[in-house]
Amino acid sequence: MFGVIDLPTYLAGLVLIVLLPGPNSLYVLSVAARRGVRAGYTAAAGVWCGDTVLMTLSAAGVASLLQANAVLFGIVKYAGAGYLTWLAIGMLRAAWGMWRTRREQPAGDSAAAVGDERPYRRALVISLFNPKAILFFVAFFVQFVDPGYAYPALSFVVLGTFAQLASVLYLSALIFSGTKLAAAFRRRRRLSAGATSAAGVLFLGFAAKLSVASA
Repeated sequence: MFGVIDLPTYLAGLVLIVLLPGPNSLYVLSVAARRGVRAGYTAAAGVWCGDTVLMTLSAAGVASLLQANAVLFGIVKYAGAGYLTWLAIGMLRAAWGMWRTRREQPAGDSAAAVGDERPYRRALVISLFNPKAILFFVAFFVQFVDPGYAYPALSFVVLGTFAQLASVLYLSALIFSGTKLAAAFRRRRRLSAGATSAAGVLFLGFAAKLSVASA
């Protein structure tokens, strides 16, 4: 169908891949838990746009260029690791602020915080600065594209559409799960501080893993 071979195997692998935790899904869950459904979907939109860009670059062969050029791959890799580290530090600082003011009444500043955080932009950058994702898209997608098909771009569109649908379903589930935590976070600043600290530590782990990744 449209130059796609072994679609059931692709869908099975896609489900497993989407369910693997990563910085994108963690950030969307964190935003939804702290700020609600609307902000969660704003962050998710950044992920979907970033994934679309990565899929397009992969289909255009940019991933192969990164894989062949160690210097270019290193630049993208360390830029991504640096950005994830910067986000982690921001989360840990926010968690420390929550802990220091844990006995105070929660302030009604959520709208301002969302505006300052800009979840769409952050999620988009997190997605784009992930060279391993670019390489993965190429390594995974090409296995299911018929090399003899006359319109390979259409094959990538079909595969990418399935990938985005899976991402929409998964991130939507995370967003609505996160909003259930939001009320508890607003009532219990210690819980909010602990969750934010855990997210910051995980982002440091993602940054360390990315910094040692190889093409």
